[in-house]
Amino acid sequence: MAVFNLPYHKSHIRVEIPDDRVAGSLESRVNTFNSGLSQAEIVHRALDHPIGSVSLESLLTNKKRITLITSDHTRPVPSWLTLPILLERIRESAPDIEITILVATGYHRSTTPEEMTALFGEKIVAEERIVIHDSRNDDSLVYVGTLPSGGELWINKLAVKTDLLIAEGFIEPHFFAGYSGGRKSVLPGVAGYKTVLANHCSEFIACEKSRTGILEGNPIHRDMMVAARQVNLKFILNVILNHRKEIIHAVAGDMEKAHHEGCTFLSRLCQVDRAPADIVITTNGGYPLDQNIYQSVKGMTAAEATVSEDGVIVMAAACSDGHGGESFFQNMASAKNPKEVLEKALQIPRDETVPDQWEYQILARILDRFKVILVTDRCDPKMIKAMHMDHAPTIEDALNLARRIKGERAKITVIPDGVSVIVQS
Repeated sequence: MAVFNLPYHKSHIRVEIPDDRVAGSLESRVNTFNSGLSQAEIVHRALDHPIGSVSLESLLTNKKRITLITSDHTRPVPSWLTLPILLERIRESAPDIEITILVATGYHRSTTPEEMTALFGEKIVAEERIVIHDSRNDDSLVYVGTLPSGGELWINKLAVKTDLLIAEGFIEPHFFAGYSGGRKSVLPGVAGYKTVLANHCSEFIACEKSRTGILEGNPIHRDMMVAARQVNLKFILNVILNHRKEIIHAVAGDMEKAHHEGCTFLSRLCQVDRAPADIVITTNGGYPLDQNIYQSVKGMTAAEATVSEDGVIVMAAACSDGHGGESFFQNMASAKNPKEVLEKALQIPRDETVPDQWEYQILARILDRFKVILVTDRCDPKMIKAMHMDHAPTIEDALNLARRIKGERAKITVIPDGVSVIVQS
């Protein structure tokens, strides 16, 4: 009997599958990588050896103000560790510099005080100037230019009107931007909602290059790069995490060159070959990425890349925060079937993108071809069913349902962490 422990919320759920039913287990090698250094040592080493850039300390010369972009509550960046290191190194070189920490919420809801404390620690929350980006607050934005998408580039003033703009974040496979990190701190991180909508248009989402692990030719990535260059994102610190959300590698330096090296490092660890099967079990890597259905679409795309035609995707995600987006929910729930959702999204012009369109477009793309069973005991089953998915309170219930659909002898592929792998065709 094969045994798998799947990340779920802040714990794990156990699933047992007969050995002869297992088609494969697709796992990133980030979980077995060991640099031999502590997390803090990894971060300091990256900062001591910047890629394509002079040191952070050198960039601070004659600077009076600095804006430091950091991730919000939906990302597992260990800012409680990385931010103190950055702040200490900044103040050692520029004791009197004015520092603003700008939380990159992108198009997400605002980060709560409790979430900020969990992210940054009590000391930073109490002592530092922290501003939470609000993409819908026009008064906080400034127009910077036009993107290749044709969208207007509106960015938080604090990221533009500063002497030095830097960002911290993490790199993982991303289901339409190729990889997270780097330029994403700016767009969508601290961009206006109209800019985010233009970048996430249906045309770009439908592009075959807008997929996990692809940067070359990806129109969404191209927009993001232009945005980051326009506001002169000068220096980044990006970390790579294992399944325990521990830092195993870090890159620092030039926004493009350091990010590229980080993506190259990660790709060597997380690329996996397809293991076609009628049933594919996947997750969103647990908390915080499995907080809602919206985010959980990411893990589904890994299963989408390996499940057989007309197969069943079993998605284990707590979704304790519900659907994660009102427009996302309403556009799914108001349609008679996923095909209607998909066809409607594809007809929306680039400059008329609506909120959450990208997420329901991708979910509809998956549901149009595959049955999805969402495993959770923390989310309203009626909500799940309204969005054209089946619900199961346990993984055993989900597998029983999947076997009734595909047969008792159906092969099963397991992806313990769907957001950590790049499935190769």
